Amino acid sequence: METKVVWDGKMQFTGTTPSNFNIVMDAVPEHGGENKGPAPMELIPVALGGCTGMDVISILNKMKEKVEHFEMRITTERATEHPKVYTKVHIEYIFKGENLNEENIKKAIELSQNKYCSVSAILRGTAEVTYSYKIL
Repeated sequence: METKVVWDGKMQFTGTTPSNFNIVMDAVPEHGGENKGPAPMELIPVALGGCTGMDVISILNKMKEKVEHFEMRITTERATEHPKVYTKVHIEYIFKGENLNEENIKKAIELSQNKYCSVSAILRGTAEVTYSYKIL
């Protein structure tokens, strides 16, 4: 696999993924950018949500759970010194659906966090990754 990242001027870069999708990244004006895209570190929690979210939905679909709405709210803390890695990450999984089985939801999240989600595994190298869930 190869990812390509090209400088577009000032602090803007465009990354092209191996599946040929483009992501524009930029810095805020006080760091020399024009705020035309997310900062690279902002994409990490987004990648985490996508990774674990896809796992959880896939597992719940196999369990025949009828999820009507699913979202995650991810909060982070970063180190104050460079390289300013994430030190704490918390994922709140929020579900809405018809007669959702709490044990199945708990199992799907645990499988994602402890077995399948590669982004969580990477983050655990520097951060305390925690999670909670609620069913509306």
